[in-house]
Amino acid sequence: MKRLPMPDVRLTLGGNYRPHLKVSEFIATHRGDPARGPLVRMRTSEARIRLIEDGELVWISGPRRQELAVLSVDDTVPSGYVVLRDIAGVTISESVAVVKPDLDTPIGGRQVG
Repeated sequence: MKRLPMPDVRLTLGGNYRPHLKVSEFIATHRGDPARGPLVRMRTSEARIRLIEDGELVWISGPRRQELAVLSVDDTVPSGYVVLRDIAGVTISESVAVVKPDLDTPIGGRQVG
């Protein structure tokens, strides 16, 4: 019997771990609304997997573009879903990746100093 090689799967948390989430609700605000700007709401368990906390900036990677948004932890959002506000290029039922930005790695591999 011929054995098939198993792929090398390593689960690493943080920036390399990018499970996609479905958009369950999209909120578009108008000029003059008191609460405006890019925002993503997700469950505590989903944020914990991605090593992000309430109030942090996160990258939202959709099918058409990427955008920075503020994270708001909300346990009323179902597991595996996110609620987005004022994120361009994303619609309901699409998959997005929510990732903590890597601000420590120099761009292009160069180090200053």
